[in-house]
Amino acid sequence: MNTFNLPRKALPSPKDILPHAFPGISELEIDELITRSRVVNYPAATILCREGNQENCFYILLDGKVDVTKSVNNMEIRKLKMLEAGDFFGEMAIMHNAPRAATVTATTPVTVLEIEKDNFDRVIQRSSAIAIAMVREISHRLRENDQMAVEDLRMRASELAQAYQKLAEQELNRREFITNIAHELRTPLMAAGGFLQLLQKGAINPDKLPATIDTVSRNIQQITTLVNNIMFLQEMDLILPKFQQVNMSAIAQDVAEKYQDKAAANLLTIQVETARNLPNVSGDSKSLERALMALVDNAIKFSPDGGQVKINLYEEGNHVIVDVQDQGIGIEADHIQHVFDRFYHLETNGGNLFSGIGLGLAITNQVIKQHNGQLSVQSQPGKGSTFKVKLKAMKVLL
Repeated sequence: MNTFNLPRKALPSPKDILPHAFPGISELEIDELITRSRVVNYPAATILCREGNQENCFYILLDGKVDVTKSVNNMEIRKLKMLEAGDFFGEMAIMHNAPRAATVTATTPVTVLEIEKDNFDRVIQRSSAIAIAMVREISHRLRENDQMAVEDLRMRASELAQAYQKLAEQELNRREFITNIAHELRTPLMAAGGFLQLLQKGAINPDKLPATIDTVSRNIQQITTLVNNIMFLQEMDLILPKFQQVNMSAIAQDVAEKYQDKAAANLLTIQVETARNLPNVSGDSKSLERALMALVDNAIKFSPDGGQVKINLYEEGNHVIVDVQDQGIGIEADHIQHVFDRFYHLETNGGNLFSGIGLGLAITNQVIKQHNGQLSVQSQPGKGSTFKVKLKAMKVLL
């Protein structure tokens, strides 16, 4: 086996680099600087200066590159600049006996000239060229820091304005939500209460008694459903159900059967299509059923002109997909981003008035999140919407 010795890269000469770092430096000053320093090689990824540390070394880059980074608000690491041969760093912390203001990391193998604090102070006092270069560099960095601070202030002001706007929108939605709840409760309560008073007074004809009781029962059920939905949404933030194997096809069939009468009353049909050998998912069957019920109920509600609601179940990669598709009014583009919000609901569209307080989609969204799934919607105004639930399929052990 033959071994070839590749020529090694020539080491950079401090006498070639120092005049670039400190224009106007004399030969005597170069010699003194070299005498009072040491040449050190570091591999890539070495941290030469660490932000916040109290260190006492000044560096002049002879070869290679380093990145200068700084922590912003203890959340973001921001790259300030890249330095290369002829640049220097570390002087401000030494001159002010302060912690490092930034972290300097080698991005390539680097060769540096290192000078300890005592020798650095002597060199600064004796070399006007080095002192002037320091002043220029410090002034330049202070201007950069000012610009960065101004930009940060602008960004924070913008973020604050957006947060305030969002908070104001949430507060408005919350007030509307409470108003809607009061309205949704008052209507069936007044209806049920009115019929109960007539019953107490004996003002209902015996032949109309079954219909009256049915009306009271229906309104009480409406109240119960609303309260249960509110409680369910609140409890979901606190209680994580125990997951088991769930057959989404069976759930879809059950939901379709429960909503057949309501769909027929709206001149709608419900169709379920399931791919063969659809795998189970891991989850809570009651929560997933409630989520799918909300999607189907939403599809029926927003299909005032009839048509068809389709529930399609199929496998996509390692996931089970449940699509709920309607031919209803659709969703405007600027409303799509809000449809899963807890306090959002649509009251009117094209002369149609829609009841409810908008909890259904919020419930579905929360359930799917707890199942580590995804919920999305595609819609075209006037042509309908498709809500897509994506759940992780359970692997079959052979």
